[in-house]
Amino acid sequence: MAVSGHAMGLPGNDTILYKNKHAPVAARVEDLLKRMTLKEKVQQLENRAAGKTDEIDRIFKGESFGCTHEMSMNAQDCANMYQQLQTYMLQRTRLGIPLLTAVEGIEGVLQNNCTIFPHELAQGSTFNPELIQKMTSAAGEEAHAIGIHQILSPVLDIARELRWGRIEETFGEDPYLISQMGTAFVNGYQSFNITCTPKHFVAHGSPSGGLNCANVSGGERDMRSLYLYPFKKVIANTNPLSVMSCYSSYDGLAVSGSSYYMTDILRGELGFKGYVYSDWGSVERLQTFHHAVSSREDAAIKSLEAGVDLDVDGAYETLEKMVESGRINIKYVDQAVRRILTVKFQLGLFDNPFGNPSKVSKVVRSAKHIAISKEVADESAILVKNDDNILPLDLAKYKSIAVVGPNADQTVFGDYSWTGRDTKEGTTLLQGLKEVIGQKAKIEYAEGCDWWSQDKSKIAYAVKAVEASDLAIVAIGTRSTFLGRSPQNSTAGEGFDLSSLELPGVQEDLLKAIKATGKPFIVVFIAGKPLAMPWVKENANAVLVQWYGGEKQGRTIADILTGAVNPSGRLNVSFPRSTGNTPSYYNHFATDRNEPFDSPGSPEHPKGHYIFDHPDPLWDFGYGLSYTTFEYTDCRTSDAALTAGDTVKLDVMVKNTGVMDGKEVVQLYVHDKVSTVATPVQQLKAFKKELIKRGQTVKIHLEVPVSELGLFNEKMQYNVEPGEFEIQVGSSADHIIFTKTLTVK
Repeated sequence: MAVSGHAMGLPGNDTILYKNKHAPVAARVEDLLKRMTLKEKVQQLENRAAGKTDEIDRIFKGESFGCTHEMSMNAQDCANMYQQLQTYMLQRTRLGIPLLTAVEGIEGVLQNNCTIFPHELAQGSTFNPELIQKMTSAAGEEAHAIGIHQILSPVLDIARELRWGRIEETFGEDPYLISQMGTAFVNGYQSFNITCTPKHFVAHGSPSGGLNCANVSGGERDMRSLYLYPFKKVIANTNPLSVMSCYSSYDGLAVSGSSYYMTDILRGELGFKGYVYSDWGSVERLQTFHHAVSSREDAAIKSLEAGVDLDVDGAYETLEKMVESGRINIKYVDQAVRRILTVKFQLGLFDNPFGNPSKVSKVVRSAKHIAISKEVADESAILVKNDDNILPLDLAKYKSIAVVGPNADQTVFGDYSWTGRDTKEGTTLLQGLKEVIGQKAKIEYAEGCDWWSQDKSKIAYAVKAVEASDLAIVAIGTRSTFLGRSPQNSTAGEGFDLSSLELPGVQEDLLKAIKATGKPFIVVFIAGKPLAMPWVKENANAVLVQWYGGEKQGRTIADILTGAVNPSGRLNVSFPRSTGNTPSYYNHFATDRNEPFDSPGSPEHPKGHYIFDHPDPLWDFGYGLSYTTFEYTDCRTSDAALTAGDTVKLDVMVKNTGVMDGKEVVQLYVHDKVSTVATPVQQLKAFKKELIKRGQTVKIHLEVPVSELGLFNEKMQYNVEPGEFEIQVGSSADHIIFTKTLTVK
């Protein structure tokens, strides 16, 4: 869209350096900065929420701000509004400074009617970074048409504390997997000149007691080995122009008020060059939550000096008076404004801040994008049990099917989807089965129970439905809804943490009643996190796990159950045996799980350590079944003796020995045999997902730089210690097929 005229009170573009698109960005920034009043500078450090098109002047009053957001309109109305809003900024404000337009985009753009892709946890379980980049390229095309410049994703937190409600927003429990998926996620969006905002910097995902925003305990080595690792890799690989700070504290230090984390580490060590965007209210929480300062003004000063450049929720409006009173040096304001303006120039907003509203109807939720959502869902579902190959279903054998459970006829997308808590957008499992099965079998539906309460009144009806059928498919799990869409009775999601990881409500009672009928039953676990389900593992005939799978989730599950899709997802988060069995992540220290003893205890015969059980996960990281079988026939490495600058290179031969084409995920783990500080028993360092046709053998090539084998030593220096390293290759963390010992000189 062409914009006529000039910003109010300024001469033509040919005489203004910052308006010259051929001038260097740094020069444009400095020219604009020197023209700005203190008030205009401070406003660049603030977010001002947008409204409807006819509210623009009332909301903005001829003033420009750093950023804006809108998260309730449909895509077309939002595109039209942003078109008018950016025109207003260019023509009706004194300096004509455009806005960064931001939105959540973790599972597709959070504007009504945009494509709903699978949630981030499901993205991680695909073990397919290329597919996730394809997904966010599709979402980026939608964002670009709407006129959105900044996506407030991905989440790079680590899923170690399973009681935490936001597990569904993570890529999983492994830092390397997170870094690979996060890189792909960012690259897809940024292919449309949209900056992503990796979050929550830093160490937000392991809160005390699993309570959202609580302090994260740990030392400097945990910080560097675990929590910084995904951020370091994603920043190095993608150069995002924004990062979001977190609400929480690490080792008692509130991160959003810490110059050590926000400047020394983020900018100095990790090389981040963009601007820092606060999480909602994280600045004010320095006073109201952490009690690190005694006033809102002090919170603003502390965060700005620490390196948080833009405050989303209002505390920075106090900065103008704080500068005038001498309480903060204007150099901190100028520094933050310089960073925000630099991003605006780098994204080309001063030259063209507009979307393309005329393309919205063609691009947003197109058939092509919905098909990509289905593809991601297909590759994310994880088959974890399949006794006697009951799946895929033989519809010649099962002529009547009871579809039961609280998640059987409800789409569940998780938090940060634009849908409401009772939405029927997308395809439910029941609908998907009806589409696929048609008249081949009779389908009877019964809810059985809800997903959260102690109400058992519907179980009897569900049992009758199962008794009248040949087979039961029982859909259980959790539900969550975006906080902005009035969640109710959520059992997962932001702010909805669990004290117990057992199945909520009476879902296990429902399962036990169905088991008592003697009919075979398949459990479909639709959830935003793993739960403790030993009874399910022991008693169900098959178990299929689907982290929230987007708008085609129900069709994906139906296609897998009936064999049209061969499952290829792998667990990116280990399942605990019980709440007390957590944390249960695979990459633990040798000292953190007992060395093998005679046999684990049981309720009937208590023994040592976990006296009634053993400490291993129910289902381990990387695990997942297929409808075909794979044989690892050979593994070769080029060199057994390496130096720090070398690369470990392996070729693994894998044969599909089954009856279907299928995708296998070959995984490479590393174990440092002797180290001066504790290192994990296994660390994922490479993986490859490959389609292998039945009867075919393929060579999978994997590489690991020797520099990835290092540790932070006693003096907190990163180095690769000489010695032996065990390279483990297999199909999951607990199914290693080949081991090779390499020596680093």
